[in-house]
Amino acid sequence: MIFTLAAVTLLGAPLGMSVAQTAAQSRPQDTEVWAPEVPLITPGPFSTVAAPSDAIVLFDGKNLGEWVTTKDKSPARWTVADGVLTVRKGTGNIETRRKFRNYQLHLEWRIPAGITGEGQGRGNSGLFLASTGDGDAGYELQIMDSFRNKTYANGQAGSIYKQYAPLANPARAPGEWQSYDLIWAAPVFGADGSLTSPAYVTAFMNGVLVQDHVALKGATVYIGAPRYAAHGAAPIKLQDHGDPSAPISFRSIWLRELK
Repeated sequence: MIFTLAAVTLLGAPLGMSVAQTAAQSRPQDTEVWAPEVPLITPGPFSTVAAPSDAIVLFDGKNLGEWVTTKDKSPARWTVADGVLTVRKGTGNIETRRKFRNYQLHLEWRIPAGITGEGQGRGNSGLFLASTGDGDAGYELQIMDSFRNKTYANGQAGSIYKQYAPLANPARAPGEWQSYDLIWAAPVFGADGSLTSPAYVTAFMNGVLVQDHVALKGATVYIGAPRYAAHGAAPIKLQDHGDPSAPISFRSIWLRELK
């Protein structure tokens, strides 16, 4: 959903405030939106989606040949066992060897059963739809435990982090597999680096629409206002958030390139 003027006020940015002034916000709380709360939805039974014939399979359950460590582009060091890819704490974010522009993506993820903690410290990771640099640079679709776990609306699972709260919360319980299916339209920049078309995202979580062709305001930032910097095709990134409560797992990751 697109925030109304009232929602802008909730973001801590009075009407008429410039982008530069908004970016000067110095606390992460300044860009947290807690109301209205996202409606709870019970998703239908889980069903995995097999990769179509023209898909690029990014994780087939066997190895990490399609992935590298974001920081130094060395082979990814997360754990692969029993067809599942699991964050290996302390090894850093991983990203695809290949770079993409527009695509359809399917990804399945799981918060461990018996997870502890609360809020953002409960099963936190992230899917970066375009990785534009080291660390957490890029555009993040949030991954975390949002099943009976309260946090700010634009930071829960299904959110475009710190930009758009999801339209619904269809989270499954920890220990159950969840899915993202999405369409990513990359931003377009002019020869001088100026933005000519923003990035757009449509996303389904567990078969429920959570982002409806939203125009991103820029790359993800933890503090301040999102902003764009010119870039071309980019890898897709998965986040090692360093969450001490439990590692997040992934499987069945595939992509179809779009024009």
